[in-house]
Amino acid sequence: MARKRNPNGAGSIWQRKDGRYEARVYVRQPDGTRKRKTVYGATWEECDEKRQELVRRDRQGIPTPSRSAKLSEWLPYWLEEHVRPERKRTTYVKYEMHTRLYLVPLLGNRRLESLTTANVRRMLSAVTAQASAATAKEAHRVLRTALTAACREELISRNVVQLVPAPQVEPRELCPWTLDESLTFLEAARSDALYPAFVLAVALGLRRGEILGLQWRDVDLDRRTLTVRTTLNRGGKELYLDTTKNRRARVIPVPRMCVAPLRWQHMRQAGQRAALGAEWHDSGLVFTTRSGRPIEPRNLYRSFQRVSTSAGLPSVRLHDTRHGCASLLFAAGVAPRTVMEILGHSQIAVTMNVYTHVNAETRREAMSHMDRLLKRRR
Repeated sequence: MARKRNPNGAGSIWQRKDGRYEARVYVRQPDGTRKRKTVYGATWEECDEKRQELVRRDRQGIPTPSRSAKLSEWLPYWLEEHVRPERKRTTYVKYEMHTRLYLVPLLGNRRLESLTTANVRRMLSAVTAQASAATAKEAHRVLRTALTAACREELISRNVVQLVPAPQVEPRELCPWTLDESLTFLEAARSDALYPAFVLAVALGLRRGEILGLQWRDVDLDRRTLTVRTTLNRGGKELYLDTTKNRRARVIPVPRMCVAPLRWQHMRQAGQRAALGAEWHDSGLVFTTRSGRPIEPRNLYRSFQRVSTSAGLPSVRLHDTRHGCASLLFAAGVAPRTVMEILGHSQIAVTMNVYTHVNAETRREAMSHMDRLLKRRR
């Protein structure tokens, strides 16, 4: 009995001269095109089972490469089709950078199915030598995420990156400023045009992007509240506003020490707007250049470094003021949950384990209680 002819689009099967059976089906490619995929089987039934699987995947919209895609082909597709529409823009920029600088140059010629743990280890060693262990660890995470997406699309059966441990990175020793050092910095920064921004960094622990992305519509000086809902970031050649790191807005009560600097900033900006007239760029941001445009994040950091150096203070990052703010709040007896909400963390473990530091004076005060508790009876 002759077998029925397969319907259009379902492929065809025939017997080869070597006795095996061969089937070919047009299937969807990761780039959206359609190409013919060939499968083989020792028997007609085995070959037909493979053919039906290809047809099923195609009808479900699952791409099936006619050949195993190279990483130089898959990674750009993954960035555009998976990362760009689903993740924050800052994540896309970071992933694209690691893909362009490390993954494609070092692994681009490898095909997805032929990638081995040895390939991954050599890549990590090369990135560590070229940049640092921290950069290699991030490249490991990007590649693992990309291959996890390939597994979901059934392009590969396993993610070999999961079999290779990420490089160990020594945690950075954090020594945020003490209360006296923070006060010294603010005193030295009074004459700087960005003094109000520094006050928000020290007193509220705002991130650099949150300071520069703050808009006047989110500042209520009469009620002394400030809403953090946007952040200013650099992506490639442009600055852009985005949601906060955890995508949630938070309302922070403003200490009195922040009110006067913010009022001064509002008056100063109004004077600049009046002087430029039509040439003023109305961005609605609290902190802008003289023409009203967003401030380059690196420039805020450079100003911070210049002031702290001139004041003779220990060298710290601008981001370390968040650590100092958290430690001061804890020293004042503020509840951990409240500190978490002020700093905008998604998990309280981050607040407790990363952003709280006990300085030497606090430790000395704590241990002084032992004299009282363990004092021998006379």
